[in-house]
Amino acid sequence: MATLAQKLPYTHPFAGGYPYRGSQRLPSDPDALTYLAAVAAADGAPVETAVAVAVDDFFKGCKADGTFSALKSAALLCGARTLAGALVPLVGAAPTNNNFVDADYNRETGLVGNGTTKYLDSGYAYAQNQDNSHIAIYRTEAGATTQNWIGAGNYNPPTRSFSRIGHYSGGIHSGMQGPLANVSQPSLPIGFAATERNDDENVSLRYNNVTQTQVVNSVSVSGIPGNFTVFVVSYSDLGIVGYSTQRAAFYSIGESLDLAALDARVTALVAAIGAAL
Repeated sequence: MATLAQKLPYTHPFAGGYPYRGSQRLPSDPDALTYLAAVAAADGAPVETAVAVAVDDFFKGCKADGTFSALKSAALLCGARTLAGALVPLVGAAPTNNNFVDADYNRETGLVGNGTTKYLDSGYAYAQNQDNSHIAIYRTEAGATTQNWIGAGNYNPPTRSFSRIGHYSGGIHSGMQGPLANVSQPSLPIGFAATERNDDENVSLRYNNVTQTQVVNSVSVSGIPGNFTVFVVSYSDLGIVGYSTQRAAFYSIGESLDLAALDARVTALVAAIGAAL
């Protein structure tokens, strides 16, 4: 015979306000619950329990992988019920919205740029984490061929130090606290892309399920003003450059980490949210 808890959902005191039915799995990571509560406040209602569990799995998985502490600025740009909820940060400061509107947001696939005016300012300053950095993005729609996906820095010598991921002239252009490290890639598959540096000589780029490392010496980030931006790159000398028409569901910025491990967690998170909705 079914118990009362199995017949009638109720709010479990340790379930973050989510309806509880018998043995149904619920979010439990304290950081995930804090994030989900903030999203609910922005949205006006909690997300579905399956979406909340997917978020919980991401927090727990990143902590188990040892990558969570390296995330200093990150946002899940899908899953929430509203654009306001999607701009609640997973960690760090909330991004500043520049010109995105509700119609640009899709709960399953994230935010889409327009190639001319729309971008996010992460609030995370470029001039930090010398030789210990990463940037990452998960794109659900590739957008135009010539564009910047995420980045910041100073483009022109003698202080040419920038961190960027984008696509130009038939290849992926990435940099991490120094000049470009290019990878020939004429097509633009969707999914996870990231670059990281954990010393003053090598840069790793992960794209299309493959990590490549190149020897590219770093250049000091000291004194270079400006924040990392998403859907464009913000250079201290050139300004906002290369607006994107991509659709993105996640970004992160912070310290060096295992790119393959983060790729697996973000890819699973976006897939689980899509399945839940």
